[in-house]
Amino acid sequence: MGGQAVPRYSQIVGELRQRIETGELAPGDRVPSTREITKQWGVAMATATKVLTELRQEGMVRAVPGVGTVVAAPSRPVRAARPAAASRPGRPSDASSGQAALTLGRIVGAAVTVADTEGLAAVSMRRVAAELGVATMSLYRHVADKDDLLTRMMDTVIAEYPLPAGPPEGWREAIELAARQLWDLFRRHPWFAPALSVTRPQMITSALPYSEWMLATLHAHGLDLQSAFTAHLMLLNYARGVAVHLESEQEAEAHSGLDSEEWMDTQEPALLAILATGRFPALSRLATAGYDLDLDALFEFGLQRLLDGLASLLNEGSAD
Repeated sequence: MGGQAVPRYSQIVGELRQRIETGELAPGDRVPSTREITKQWGVAMATATKVLTELRQEGMVRAVPGVGTVVAAPSRPVRAARPAAASRPGRPSDASSGQAALTLGRIVGAAVTVADTEGLAAVSMRRVAAELGVATMSLYRHVADKDDLLTRMMDTVIAEYPLPAGPPEGWREAIELAARQLWDLFRRHPWFAPALSVTRPQMITSALPYSEWMLATLHAHGLDLQSAFTAHLMLLNYARGVAVHLESEQEAEAHSGLDSEEWMDTQEPALLAILATGRFPALSRLATAGYDLDLDALFEFGLQRLLDGLASLLNEGSAD
């Protein structure tokens, strides 16, 4: 008897795996989407979905909200836990020495790591203490409560993205620089946007340079301080509004096992059935042409339109 035929999806998985292992597709590179797989290999959408699911389960790819499925970075080796030392008179236990070395920086760093990998809902005093191997109550010597911890987390990650000492000469270039830097921050820490409040702003010291940068730039180019600060809040809330989808998409993918593109593919038959009625000709043409949602491109498009509006306002001010 001949050998059992290899399933078509396994063949495609093997080809993509080889491209990743040889470096043809490097960490961060996009891999073919389900739609591209159907076209390139001539398979059904269900098969294409199975290909990406298999690669994701192997840890070779990961979904990035608003970008697509990309090659995952090699996982870091997990350090083996040290065996607990036998208790001897005069020698502190591992737990006590760990608590003695506990610092605010270690606490905040552990909390940020949990939030980055599992979402803000996973962050609790108990969980952070477990990550550090200390008693939960020992954290309260450094932070008042979870709200205090969250504020310090936000302060820490914003401080990672300092603005340059001197802004560009043009107001538009200066605003673009700060806005894109903020967007990059939201991208790297998906929990940050939903945690940030506009109506009840947290006292985040490292965020003040951003506000000062925006306010000073717009005021120097003709806007009164009230209007300049309103424009700053508008731009901040715009970036936050787009970025707030990052964590929710991350959570949805974890629960469903499908990235946003794969999920949209499951909705396509119902949408096409509605469009076939002819009631929505513009949407029908768009569906035929295809549309790839890219949050980076969406952010940039909206940012430019908002700045176009501000340009008109600044020009009016300079004409007075």
